[in-house]
Amino acid sequence: MLNLLFKFFIMKKNMGTADRIIRLLLAAVVAVLYFTNTITGTLGIVLLVLAGVFVLTSLISFCPLYTLVGLNTCPTKKSD
Repeated sequence: MLNLLFKFFIMKKNMGTADRIIRLLLAAVVAVLYFTNTITGTLGIVLLVLAGVFVLTSLISFCPLYTLVGLNTCPTKKSD
């Protein structure tokens, strides 16, 4: 358990560029739909919060959920 908590505080990049762009685009679409009143109510608020999480994780290139399930979309660097 302590090891898992330690992994969260050491935030190594685990999101690639394509993943970050897709998340930012989805967040932008949700924001536009929310502010044009296409999605409203509880669903709108939940999706807007999710869009905020997408923006935050895209900016820092780290997704805690990826750490839990062992995913890494960040490309590995080749050594010459």
